Amino acid sequence: MNDRRLEAIIQEALKKDALTRREFLKKAGAVGAAAFLLPSALLAACGGGTTPAPSSSSGSGAKTSGNKITIGFIPLTDCASVVMAKELGLYEKYGVDVDVTKEASWAAVRDKLISGDLNAAHCLFGMPFSVYTGIGGQAGTEMPIAMIINANGQAITLSKQFASVGFRNLPAAKDAIEKAMAEREVTFAMTFPGGTHDLWLRYWLGAVGVDQSKLKIITVPPPQMVANMKVGNMDGFCVGEPWNQVAVRDDLGFTHISTQDIWKDHTEKALVLNKAWSANKDEVKAVMKAVLEASMWLDNLDNRKEAAKVIGHQAYVNAPAAEIEKRLLGDYDLGGGHGTHKYTDDYMLFHKGGTINFPRKSHAMFFMSQYVRFGYLNSHPDYQQVADKLIMQDLYKEVAGEMGIAVPDDDMKPFDIKLDNKTFDPNDPAGSLAQYG
Repeated sequence: MNDRRLEAIIQEALKKDALTRREFLKKAGAVGAAAFLLPSALLAACGGGTTPAPSSSSGSGAKTSGNKITIGFIPLTDCASVVMAKELGLYEKYGVDVDVTKEASWAAVRDKLISGDLNAAHCLFGMPFSVYTGIGGQAGTEMPIAMIINANGQAITLSKQFASVGFRNLPAAKDAIEKAMAEREVTFAMTFPGGTHDLWLRYWLGAVGVDQSKLKIITVPPPQMVANMKVGNMDGFCVGEPWNQVAVRDDLGFTHISTQDIWKDHTEKALVLNKAWSANKDEVKAVMKAVLEASMWLDNLDNRKEAAKVIGHQAYVNAPAAEIEKRLLGDYDLGGGHGTHKYTDDYMLFHKGGTINFPRKSHAMFFMSQYVRFGYLNSHPDYQQVADKLIMQDLYKEVAGEMGIAVPDDDMKPFDIKLDNKTFDPNDPAGSLAQYG
């Protein structure tokens, strides 16, 4: 075989196996060309056979297609289970070939999930309902939810000019914001209309008692929050970690309230699927099992230092591991001269014995009721119909059963919102709004 032909084969193999030429040569040089295990595509091209399919001993034994599966994520600490499932070799363990890809914004995640460029994604729990109801996309577009990825761990950061407001002091926040509104336009940022950060921000403003129609709420991708605050584009924002901690580190703002202070153990991110791909049951189950096992690993606090180091890498969150680790362990440096706060049982959670991962239809109904409350929807949707359509609860129960994970029995039961002591009854979503006046 001539050199030019060999080069062409190597380049094609590298493309198929997602290995750079530099990595290929480095590995080959490290162990010797004769001993180096060539990528499967190169072996095949040279007549050297093919890599065998994973055996049942390496995972669930599911009959998957063998096609590459692409899972998107946004650079946030709570992408950890999706990323660590890759880094720990868990996708491979369960017999699926997965790439995880960093995406630029939640809108990009939405578009790629709908188009099929992504098979699945680390995604805002509220996004599928926002899109389906026409708030954040084409009404009627289905983005199925397979499972929940995490709870807690988001926050509302206020700029330094509001430092006197303090930590969790709602009356002080009301006074300071209304004073600022009397002098100029006040702007807050969230990450996607109808998404989790949007709901936490609006819910907090409602509890504070500020007229939301008299201020501006803009959409900014999570990794761009701190930069936008630095140039004065907003007075505060709601986003996931580590960006609240980074704002504290850079002395741009302070943590006024964490989302677990709004609703303890609230649903946050979900594993959301492309509608067509969701029919590939074996592959979906394999991915879910890998993410669930990574979730269990993450909830062992002894592993969180390692997780912070891995996801802090430029390829993932691209933030200092030390800043990620602090809040993963519940250690909050609040900034603004407000000292520290330790969360002992309501820091960011990924599993909690399975109570986190179960996708609840009642939580979907809560989100949609708030869309009505905040004027996104002019009338009540068919809460049950939408929840039934978008939440793959039966599939989750099947996966949990195969893994020996307990399934909570609390869905469709009333639950309390900590911030304002309100109770939401999923059996009467419209009636539950009456308590807000």
